[in-house]
Amino acid sequence: MASKYSVKLKTIAEENHLGVLHASADYETRLLTTADINRPALQLAGFYNYFDPSRLQIMGRVESTYLELKSEEERRKCFEDLMRWDISALVLCHGSAVYPECLEMAEKYDRNLLTTPEDTSVFMANVISSLSVHLAPRTTMHGVLVAVHGEGLLLTGDSGIGKSETALELIKRGHRLIADDAVDIRKVSKDILMGTAPELIRYYMELRGIGVVNVRHIYGVGAVMPECPIDLVVNLEVWEDGKMYDRLGLTDETTEILGVKLPSVTVPVRPGRNLAVILELAAMNNRQKKMGYNAAETLAADHDAAVDLGLF
Repeated sequence: MASKYSVKLKTIAEENHLGVLHASADYETRLLTTADINRPALQLAGFYNYFDPSRLQIMGRVESTYLELKSEEERRKCFEDLMRWDISALVLCHGSAVYPECLEMAEKYDRNLLTTPEDTSVFMANVISSLSVHLAPRTTMHGVLVAVHGEGLLLTGDSGIGKSETALELIKRGHRLIADDAVDIRKVSKDILMGTAPELIRYYMELRGIGVVNVRHIYGVGAVMPECPIDLVVNLEVWEDGKMYDRLGLTDETTEILGVKLPSVTVPVRPGRNLAVILELAAMNNRQKKMGYNAAETLAADHDAAVDLGLF
């Protein structure tokens, strides 16, 4: 299925170290809009129903062996029938020698013809992964993204609540900044969201009263990361007296972003609370939950067992 996003064919070719046997006139600007690929075995046999030329076409040993059984004229017809379509590119795997008829038709119809020494299955896995990242659904959210103890924490909340100041304290404690103010989020798989900063403001942080600073230049490359998965959403809000806040953690809160439900916590903010320490604890607690241990559930189970035994 076509994505509303696109990536240049040249970018995919460079990322996967593809050799160029023939570059079409639009090679520099040709766009790929789908992460789906196609092995044109049926097309080489003459079946073009449901054929999608926008997909990257990949030939492996199966197709090459099939074509070896054909005469020169039959191979020429096979490739001409394929190249008549406006295919994005044809990639030959295993570093196979190109059939002269294939190169002839690529030049005749001005189609992109590429090659790779990779095994077909390995190349397919790599290129699908690469395309999925480039064409992933995405959105931009107001917030701060930091990596704390290996967990990606997305800090959200009203402007002025203290997101950047909290992130700065976490950086001073040895954690890493990914994005401040605006976070670009991509859905790279069914349940994984990757966060990064817009290119223009990457590694910059804005602090009221100080202005804009470059975290990488001040604290070094160990204080920043280009991207990371989002594991926990932390919503910072002003403390309201009388409001009931979760004190046990038995209720699992979630925040949905791009159709993915992420665990979330709401942290009330007021003077005197050390938010950096609290968020370090939130990151470690979230990690423990993913590893199968939930302190709140364990305490509740121990309490229920003690009640059953008449200890209360």
